[in-house]
Amino acid sequence: MTDADKIKLTILPTGTMHADLVWLLIDPARMASRDNRERLRDWVELPTHVVYIEHPSGKKLLWDAGVPRDWDTRWAAPGFNEVFPVDTVTEDMWLDSRLKQLDLEPGDIDYLMLSHLHLDHAANAQLWANTGTTIVVDEEEKKGAFSFDGYNLGAHIKSDYDGLELTTINEDTEILPGITLLRTPGHTWGTLSMKVDLADSGTMIFASDSLYRRESYGPPATAAGIVYDTVSWFASVEKIRSVAEQTGATVVFGHDDEQIKNLKTGVGNYYT
Repeated sequence: MTDADKIKLTILPTGTMHADLVWLLIDPARMASRDNRERLRDWVELPTHVVYIEHPSGKKLLWDAGVPRDWDTRWAAPGFNEVFPVDTVTEDMWLDSRLKQLDLEPGDIDYLMLSHLHLDHAANAQLWANTGTTIVVDEEEKKGAFSFDGYNLGAHIKSDYDGLELTTINEDTEILPGITLLRTPGHTWGTLSMKVDLADSGTMIFASDSLYRRESYGPPATAAGIVYDTVSWFASVEKIRSVAEQTGATVVFGHDDEQIKNLKTGVGNYYT
């Protein structure tokens, strides 16, 4: 089998946010106590990434859409520019720069798969308006994301995705041979994870915010700060664990500042 017959997968960092860890991890060991009431807050790095996939069928796919260049103004109304600043990013990391590095226009992407519609995962989705690209989201995520009036509901900013033609799935779905979207709700109404079966590197599962960090995964799984449905979230963590154990998969977390350093990232540093 030559490389042309294999799935080629590239992880592309798209800038790092910072935030208080409590948004991502409810860890009793880090909380103030009677004997330590002055516990300092954990201000941590939250790297973001997208995944570009070249399929042997000739199709091109993108997982998630990164953070926006105008985050400081776009996120100001709900206040997320203060609590999730995208303050560690270089020009080459913005998604439009990444596409240029790959010599791609948005319309060259056949499938844009959005793990969910939060402001740090779907912010650049409007680049795919009227391009013919199939934009895939979970059915329940679409319902929830359009269930409110006004600018935002929590981290859902309607203008990020309003007006786009969204194709929905309501079960675990193989998009193309070797690329399967797994329904892993809990963080939001319809958060998805992506399983990719690679010929040389084995299976990789991109968990997005179904698993923020290694501590979230455990075992035991540790509750997250931003969770729509805690019961579903824990069930999804165990679903990912079960699939990973069955396949020997590498699980890639959504915002783990240590893991991202140990992965191959950037244009040209791909997995097969």
